[in-house]
Amino acid sequence: MLGRQIAGLRAELEEHRRETRLMLGALALPDRALWLSKPEMVAGAPASSAFPASVVCRQESFDAPYFAYWTARLGEGLRYHRKLWEFVFLCQAFWERGVLREGARGLGFGVGTEPLSAYFASQECRIVATDMNVEDALRSGWTDERQHAAGREALRRTAICADSLFDRNVMFRECDMNHIHEDLVDFDFCWSACALEHLGSIEKGLAFIENSVRCLKPRGWAIHTTEFNLSSDEGTVDHFGTVLFRKQDMVALAARLRADGHHVAEFDFDPGSLPIDDYIDLPPYRDHPHLKMALMGYATTSIGIIIQRGRHGCDPEV
Repeated sequence: MLGRQIAGLRAELEEHRRETRLMLGALALPDRALWLSKPEMVAGAPASSAFPASVVCRQESFDAPYFAYWTARLGEGLRYHRKLWEFVFLCQAFWERGVLREGARGLGFGVGTEPLSAYFASQECRIVATDMNVEDALRSGWTDERQHAAGREALRRTAICADSLFDRNVMFRECDMNHIHEDLVDFDFCWSACALEHLGSIEKGLAFIENSVRCLKPRGWAIHTTEFNLSSDEGTVDHFGTVLFRKQDMVALAARLRADGHHVAEFDFDPGSLPIDDYIDLPPYRDHPHLKMALMGYATTSIGIIIQRGRHGCDPEV
């Protein structure tokens, strides 16, 4: 009993030390001139190859014309925020791979109230959007934060997608991401935006990604975003409400998927070196800038993972 108490105190002390280091490093909010009323909304267009690799969120993306384009298409406000980066990453990565075409079937996991289902539907993609059941969402607190979709109407965005297109192209189903329904198959693409880190453990998150690939047609695309630990490749947060994936977890995931004959876009773990990249936001978190944040003594940001399902066990080309 005493040994467990001592171990618990040591863990709390180490977390406090990490948080103190992060706090001292984050006190220097970048000069307001670098982020206030920025990035500027410019006339942009999708890039031909903005995301050839699986990559972490960094400032350089926000300053590119394609970022302003996708922000406008999604009806969002342009700002330095990693959730916006996730939405743009998913749209741009799918677009440059020719996925967003009329008749393509898409499957969204843990969609919450994100605008992606509506945008994909506006491109005449046939979308099955899923989220956990209401009871589980209430227990987990997602309804309090308005991050849960109880049905199709939570996804309707008339500024992004006309009602007629939305009604024709979007259906909603409840789905436990730890137990994907066996009939959710033969999709051209699937996605999730920072949902899989809430499945209970690092291993459950990795298993979900592998299972999501099985929902695809041969050569279909699975693109996901999740939490990435910038502080350590050893210590992390696991078996918790939010877990932090490390570089070693991403490398292991890629090895597992490639062993099954799938393609994983190479990882680019560079966190960036521009002024906003160096700022670590602390609770209570800011709305802007917010690319990296402190969580339980670790610095974390978003990472995007790009996977193409294999074809007859062969490793396809991207």
